[in-house]
Amino acid sequence: MNTSESTYLTWPQIARLGLVQASLGSIVVLTTSLLNRVMVVELALPAILPGALVAIHYFIQLIRPRMGFGSDQTRRATPWIRGGILVLACGGVLAAASTILLSSSVVLGIALATVAFLMIGIGVSSSGTALLVLLAKRVEPKKKAAAATCVWLMMIFGFAFTASVSGKFLTPFSFERLLIVSSTVSVIAVAVTFLAIWGMESPVLKAKQSIANVVEAQSEVTPTKANFREAFAEVWKEGRVRSFTWFVFVSMLAYSSQDLILEPFAAVAFGFTPAETTSLSGIQNGGVLLGMLALAFITSKAKSQSLTSLSNWTIGGCLASALAMLGLVLSGPIESVTFFKAAVFLLGIFNGAFSIAAIGSMMQFASIGSAQREGIRMGIWGASQAMAFGLGGIIGTGLSDIARIVLGDPASAYAFVFFLEGVLFVVAAYLSFQTRAQKQTNELSKQLVGV
Repeated sequence: MNTSESTYLTWPQIARLGLVQASLGSIVVLTTSLLNRVMVVELALPAILPGALVAIHYFIQLIRPRMGFGSDQTRRATPWIRGGILVLACGGVLAAASTILLSSSVVLGIALATVAFLMIGIGVSSSGTALLVLLAKRVEPKKKAAAATCVWLMMIFGFAFTASVSGKFLTPFSFERLLIVSSTVSVIAVAVTFLAIWGMESPVLKAKQSIANVVEAQSEVTPTKANFREAFAEVWKEGRVRSFTWFVFVSMLAYSSQDLILEPFAAVAFGFTPAETTSLSGIQNGGVLLGMLALAFITSKAKSQSLTSLSNWTIGGCLASALAMLGLVLSGPIESVTFFKAAVFLLGIFNGAFSIAAIGSMMQFASIGSAQREGIRMGIWGASQAMAFGLGGIIGTGLSDIARIVLGDPASAYAFVFFLEGVLFVVAAYLSFQTRAQKQTNELSKQLVGV
């Protein structure tokens, strides 16, 4: 019997891991949002500077597979979560300190900010990957979508709560207050994380893992002792891993590319004011929340195999997102604000549903394949997601600028990019289907071998 089956996480334990995700989000939101604004407005620096720093924090997350490998080797996730949150917290404090330094020395400030955002990326890579590995190993299969929803909603809560409370304490604004608030948030995040994972990998569980390792060794399972390159090559040979990696990249690229162009499209196509475009973001995020909650409820309560299959929901969510993107494209020629808002709301619902289904699938697939390589698989997919998010804003805005030059109309340029994003969602649905087909083929092969 699989050891993890007897050590499934309870809902209170899953909620505790959600607090870890909320802690990660609370530090990240200060560095990627608030400091962005301070650099551009208070310090009057070019917007490309915070943009480049945020890109650095994404691209350094290519080290996620190496972090996952470390978790595989130690067979414990909590040390990597603790170490990651400490590095992340230090990076958050240094990022705030760099803004003070930027006011007196741009060169030294940029240097310190670069180091800080590298630390932020490393910390997120370590803690985030290990957290997902822990969830993948110890969440009951039918609860994976609901668990992913719980954890991600806690992250969103961390974003919103930190932004709201920090804003109050930063009034009136000063760089000293910024440093104090950032340090306080980092200390609280570390404390919450350490308390949340306390006893999560108990001595009893570690003993069971040791027994499982012995059993695997006796049954000629692939040994875990290998260097990173060998382990990575071993995992990358798995067709499902490669297909799912491309699915994550393409779907997250489509998901993130519209973030920076949806509000400008509303402004040029329908004359929305800044306040109206802000409310538009609320409509979309409300849809995302509804989609997440609906999928979590259906998959956890449904008894039908087709309703609990995360692959079906992933494929359907991507195709539905493509249709919503087509709705955005058509909203301009139709010239209906109601139609446009409905398309945005539906896009949010379908994005929320497919993203949770994808994360749940990720948690399921991580344990399928060569033994004790969950961390590397999760690291590969996490790195693919980070790369997509890092490129999404750049590609989305860049393509809209090029299309504007070619088409001569800003609204048509944005609509063209929406169309391309819809195509990406269709491609992502195909890649998800391909991954599911490979899983079914492998299961059939095992059955035939058993016969």
